[in-house]
Amino acid sequence: MDWRSSIKGFQAYLKLERSLSDNSIEAYSRDIEKLYQFSDSQPVKLYPETITLTSLRLFIVWVNELGMIPSSQARILSGIKSFYKYLLMEDIIKSDPSELLESPKIQRKLPDTLSYEDINKMIDSIDVSKPEGGRNRAILEVLYGCGLRVSELTELKLSNLYLDIEFIKVTGKGSKERLVPIGGSAVKALKIWIENIRVHIPVKKGEEDLVFLNRRGSRLSRVYIFMVIKQLAQLTGINKTISPHTFRHSFATHLVEGGADLRAVQEMLGHESITTTEIYTHLDREYLKGTIIQYHPRS
Repeated sequence: MDWRSSIKGFQAYLKLERSLSDNSIEAYSRDIEKLYQFSDSQPVKLYPETITLTSLRLFIVWVNELGMIPSSQARILSGIKSFYKYLLMEDIIKSDPSELLESPKIQRKLPDTLSYEDINKMIDSIDVSKPEGGRNRAILEVLYGCGLRVSELTELKLSNLYLDIEFIKVTGKGSKERLVPIGGSAVKALKIWIENIRVHIPVKKGEEDLVFLNRRGSRLSRVYIFMVIKQLAQLTGINKTISPHTFRHSFATHLVEGGADLRAVQEMLGHESITTTEIYTHLDREYLKGTIIQYHPRS
């Protein structure tokens, strides 16, 4: 089977069978394109059904020589494994050459977090006498109060707010929806923004259902939210490299440190695997050290 036909079939499988978003399908396709480029560069051209485990190991070496970091290599190999599972399922191949392929070891980087006091300082530093101040306060309250990704925040819809029962519906990766609880502070900030400020903005056509808008009635970009957070950090003297994702990490860390069930945190963050959520059990070494000192009988 030629590469173009197999890639096209794989894309259809990802869309129809796995219901992945266009962005995810594009990312998987780029991974297979790299394998295709590698196969084309070999003395004897390889095809999807003629690639062996040895070929894939040589492919890893080839990718490494391109200068890709281990996390990028691991992501590519994940795409390759999905591709060969599809070929096996379609009876295009009789055995999966990627089954015994090992991904490169990745050192898990512990994400930066903010203390509860730092988050309060940032929120309290916002000038809510200005219209954008009311909106920015609501943004920070929702980021920290619900642990959203920045893309989930920019795409948050008015029709998915259930503030009377303190829940919001969020569309996450792969267009998967989840219900996330929202606390009183975030509800209050959202209502002020929606009922007192947003109602006075002329909304651009097609953006009517979006919660957060700029002064021209258009959706906010991720870059804009990043800049807002960076400015607030500078204003309050927080000397950390932070981003909207820092609020998501802080949300999860503070929940786990407070004794929240890891499965509940996984559900709220929208993690597909509990392994991803488990990083938050290893975050704050000082917190863990303090806990041992406080509670261990021999400390």
